[in-house]
Amino acid sequence: MAAAVPIEDGFSAEKLFNQGYSYTYDDVILHPHYIDFATEAVDLSSKLTRNISLSLPCVSSPMDTVTEDSMAVAMASLGAIGILHSNNSPPNSAHSSAPPSPAAYPSSRTSASESESDFGSAGVVLVTKTGNRKSRVLGYVLRSDWAKWEDNKRHGCVCDVMTKLDFSVPSSYDLDKIAGFLSGKGVKLVPTMLEGEEEVVDLVTVEDVDRIQGFPKMKKAFPSLGPKGEFLVGAAIGTRESDKERLEYLVKGGADVVVLDSSQGNSIYQLNMIKYIKRTYPELDVIGGNVVTMYQAQNLIQAGVDGLRVGMGSGSICTTQEVCAVGRGQATAVYKVASIASQSGVPVIADGGISNSGHVVRALALGASTVMMGSFLAGSTEAPGAYEFQNGCRVKKYRGMGSLEAMAKGSDQRYFGDEAKLKIAQGVVGAIADKGSILKFLPYTMEAVKAGFQDLGVSSLQSAHDLYRSGVLRLEVRTGAAQVEGGVHGLVSYEKKAF
Repeated sequence: MAAAVPIEDGFSAEKLFNQGYSYTYDDVILHPHYIDFATEAVDLSSKLTRNISLSLPCVSSPMDTVTEDSMAVAMASLGAIGILHSNNSPPNSAHSSAPPSPAAYPSSRTSASESESDFGSAGVVLVTKTGNRKSRVLGYVLRSDWAKWEDNKRHGCVCDVMTKLDFSVPSSYDLDKIAGFLSGKGVKLVPTMLEGEEEVVDLVTVEDVDRIQGFPKMKKAFPSLGPKGEFLVGAAIGTRESDKERLEYLVKGGADVVVLDSSQGNSIYQLNMIKYIKRTYPELDVIGGNVVTMYQAQNLIQAGVDGLRVGMGSGSICTTQEVCAVGRGQATAVYKVASIASQSGVPVIADGGISNSGHVVRALALGASTVMMGSFLAGSTEAPGAYEFQNGCRVKKYRGMGSLEAMAKGSDQRYFGDEAKLKIAQGVVGAIADKGSILKFLPYTMEAVKAGFQDLGVSSLQSAHDLYRSGVLRLEVRTGAAQVEGGVHGLVSYEKKAF
């Protein structure tokens, strides 16, 4: 009886990425494996850093047209995390890192001058004993009632027009519990409070519940919360001496993790900043980068980082590879850095080059623990900026932090250009079509990622990483013709909908 011939199909990741070529996501295709579980069984939970876990492996990029407080809150509510940009003053960074909460008036307040913005989108402010959210809640005032009171020029104070509020729910309540409380109590709003304390965390209305419940739900995905029930949030800082002041503001403001924001992270400036942070704030997690080589990664790991950000010149608005001739194909960069980072238990963030769910699958399968998204989230409801129309299309501005426009606001130090007399652009300014809310399209994207993991025969990120490193899962390079064949082709016209 003839001996069975071993099946050799495709390449192991180790062999493929050691041939001297720089591959990006579309260059490689992953081979399917064996399925013995449903897509619902796929667990996408992962590590952002050594000490921070997420239900969804997604991170919003610290760009001034991507992540401010609205994006950060939305990401955390889905089980992901947002990283606030640093193109602002240190106090403003700290303010953004604190969770948004309802304004509060003292019960003795008598004037509404310049208070219109206090009512926010919900059209309501709280009334507390001292006007501080940490003092006892007495009631609330609707914008409409306050305006009528002012128009009639009545005398007295805010307590004369407020609706009394003698109930609350713990901040640990999820949306379903809050919805049940509102329905059972027959009220339109309820404050959420820190358990055992009088501090107000948020104010939830019936309209908030209806809006959020209309979005798709992710199974096994829980909001990203800190130990006190607040949303997790990260923030970017630079590596200059002045960034130590920003860091202090961020720590006091409640940031859970800081990202050292540099296009080339393997520098004496970043190494010194990592050591300073670990010495001054030992409980604070630090993400270093950006890096694309094992040598770069090893230096930052030895300095003490808790996570690594991988990518150089792969973003849609980045021109670093074109201008400076430095960088690496993103698939190769993720695999190489993750290979060495895993030996020290340091999670890797794949930053750049993500434009569809297939790119997310590749990044995670090749060793990344999370993916950082810029253009993928830009143009959404939660992204900063106002919508405008270009050629009949509703768009929002999206710009690289290396663009001259962004550098004029302060991001030039990211490219070591803050002291240069002549600024060299490493990014462009563009526009992204309106995508709607990330609360809708990100869950659908993650369901597609789960389907990809099922085809690979892996039910978790750790399983994918283990099988690729062992050579069990295979992959190969696609020719240009194969890439065309792998997309929509041969049609006169078509409509492409993601969901």
